[in-house]
Amino acid sequence: MPDTEAVKQPATWRIVIAAIFDFLTAFFVFGYIIASIFGGRTEDGFKLNGPPALLLFALIFAYFIVFNRYLGGTIWKRILRARRP
Repeated sequence: MPDTEAVKQPATWRIVIAAIFDFLTAFFVFGYIIASIFGGRTEDGFKLNGPPALLLFALIFAYFIVFNRYLGGTIWKRILRARRP
C-alpha cells in the first residue's frame, strides 16, 4: 500500500480573515502613499477622487495578483498560514 500523506487544507476562517486583512492593509498603505503623492491627505487620513482612486484600486488588484501568483501568497496569508497547497 503506498504511503501517501493527506495534504491538510487551511481552515476557511483563516482564508477569509487573511483576505480581509490583506485588502485593508493594501487599501490603507497604497491609499496613504497615493494621497501623499497626489495631495489627497487630510487631517483624518486621506481622500481620493477620480484618477487617484482608480489608481488605488488598480494597485490593490495588482497586489493580490502579484503576491498570490508570483510570491507564493499575500502577507496575511503567510502570517495566518492560510495558503492552499
